[in-house]
Amino acid sequence: MRHGGKILAEALAGHGVRFAFGVPGESYLPLLDGLHDVRDRVCFVTCRHEGGAAYMAEAYAKLTGEPGVLCVTRAPGAANSLVGVFTALQDSSPMIVLVGQVPSTTVDREAFQEVDCRQLYGPLVKWVGQIDRVERIPEYVSRAFHTATAGRPGPVVLVLPEDMLVRESAVADVPHYRPARAAPAPGDAAELTKLLHESSRPIVVLGGSAWTPEAIATIRAWAEGAELPVVCAFRRQDRFDNRSSSYVGDLGFAVNPKLAERVRRADLVVAVGARLGQVTTAGYALLKAPVPDQVLVHVHPDPEELGRVYSPHLAINSGVAAFVEALPRPAPSGARWSEWTRAARADYTSWIEPQPMPGRVQLGEIVRWLSDTLPEDAIVASGAGNFALWLHRHFVHKRFRTQLAPISGSMGYGVTAAVSAAITEPRRVVVGWLGDGDFLMNGQELATAAQYDAAPILLVVNNAMYGTIRMHQERTYPDRVVGTSLKNPDFAAYARAFGGHGETVEDTRDFAPAFERARAAKRLALIEIRIDPEAILPNATLSGLRGSARQTPTS
Repeated sequence: MRHGGKILAEALAGHGVRFAFGVPGESYLPLLDGLHDVRDRVCFVTCRHEGGAAYMAEAYAKLTGEPGVLCVTRAPGAANSLVGVFTALQDSSPMIVLVGQVPSTTVDREAFQEVDCRQLYGPLVKWVGQIDRVERIPEYVSRAFHTATAGRPGPVVLVLPEDMLVRESAVADVPHYRPARAAPAPGDAAELTKLLHESSRPIVVLGGSAWTPEAIATIRAWAEGAELPVVCAFRRQDRFDNRSSSYVGDLGFAVNPKLAERVRRADLVVAVGARLGQVTTAGYALLKAPVPDQVLVHVHPDPEELGRVYSPHLAINSGVAAFVEALPRPAPSGARWSEWTRAARADYTSWIEPQPMPGRVQLGEIVRWLSDTLPEDAIVASGAGNFALWLHRHFVHKRFRTQLAPISGSMGYGVTAAVSAAITEPRRVVVGWLGDGDFLMNGQELATAAQYDAAPILLVVNNAMYGTIRMHQERTYPDRVVGTSLKNPDFAAYARAFGGHGETVEDTRDFAPAFERARAAKRLALIEIRIDPEAILPNATLSGLRGSARQTPTS
């Protein structure tokens, strides 16, 4: 006989969970008791805010391909977790959210911290289940893991009434989950071959989740053999070695205009795993909705995604690994489009060259130095904001699972993702590329890094403003600035307060020595990079945007 908390903890361990992230709460004390028994297999990472814990679980899922596990208490904890759950939804990351709940004897009385979790989480997850009977815990947990990893991966919520967790049962455990994967239909490979033979300006777009290192290597060999140009979807730049002669850039914010024009001119687009969302398609303009000008082959594991926005010429409901295995072989001849690919590659290599910006700090040069210096398997985490544009433009990703960035565009992600990565992959170099406003949304999680002896190197780009919103302000309402200026602390001193290494850089030439000292410290480290506020974009200044807006009358 075991109480519900022990049954649940054993179920998590049995499904291969290595880390659970959360903030402890009295509503799920039996689960914490159960985790004590399996602490040699499952590490409970104590975080300082449920939003940070949710981001950490999501980042773990991105980094490993396994479901991230989040534990939160009743309504306040559940509400705090929503930002990370939303990110898991938008980023197609598998996540299991375990939520403590009021006892079933007091439900529907608006008891202390009671909330209807089905209504709270419902629009943001694949499934919400409430476990009312202790003997059904293994069944519900198994379903949660299968649902989170099937089709398009995403978050699943299990609600845990407090009285259920203390009851006992002799129920048996359920075996480790086995994800279900769709595969191409007979004839799909032949149809794709036919379309490639009819094309002279093809382009391949890689995105989505559930990739494997083997699938990455296979599609690279196939694309290079066919001399096909490959682009990566928004914040999926580690899906293809950026040094490859076939790699021609990424489709994100501030996309290379030459690449955008090339996608418009393509006669065939093969999208593998990517949803083809708003950012990747530049507001659904690179491919017109619902019927693109290009012949579209859309490969996606979720049948409901196929035809949701775009009507593809060929829809292939398949997981990316199964599709890659079914690719037409031998690879088609690239004679008709080899020059098209070479020109696209030349545009990319020109685009990533650092450009001068106002002030003594040149972010493009710093990112290029990091790209050239870091180990190939270094993990680079970033949050949301204009500061990330320099990273996406100038950093060259060499390996799979080296990029942690929110497709959701959610601020506060970068620092927590970096801490999560440093805890779960302690042998790899982990760098966080963060903005000042972005960092302080979850800066308290430096305490989590310190508690678990994690050693991420956090780079905080400080321009004393919410830069992205200020950019939009100046473009639309020039000189009428409200709410976007920031008064910041001494970030280096903040890191030192947690026992970390902290430095401040105000000139490009000082960055490399500061970074080497931070790396040599072998503990949590933070380098504040103070930039000129004029440097609002890699190719634009704040005053330039303001001046252009003044010349454009607005109603």
